[in-house]
Amino acid sequence: MEGNSYISLNEELAREVEEKLPPEEEMQNLAEFYKVFGDSTRLKIMFALLCSEMCVYDIAMLLGMSQSAISHQLRVLKQMDLVKNRRVGKTIFYSPADSHIVTILSQGLDHIEE
Repeated sequence: MEGNSYISLNEELAREVEEKLPPEEEMQNLAEFYKVFGDSTRLKIMFALLCSEMCVYDIAMLLGMSQSAISHQLRVLKQMDLVKNRRVGKTIFYSPADSHIVTILSQGLDHIEE
């Protein structure tokens, strides 16, 4: 009998937890969001943009990479709404999309530095 009440309690707990979990689609989107941070080049770009709005040329010079490689990574970051851009003449300047990005990167760095 004791075993049955334990199973019943776990089933109730499982239902409570399941109700609090985000929907599957949101979990998939969140996983994709975090995958973007799995690339050190994209992280370097993001940290550079935290310091200053920059164009592709400036980022490429800073990181010692080709403009093509930087453009590719910026495209990925833009698709995930992590960066925004503005055009001045023929030059496009990039910056973090919003303050959430600053918080995510700062807290991640704080966590690994502990």
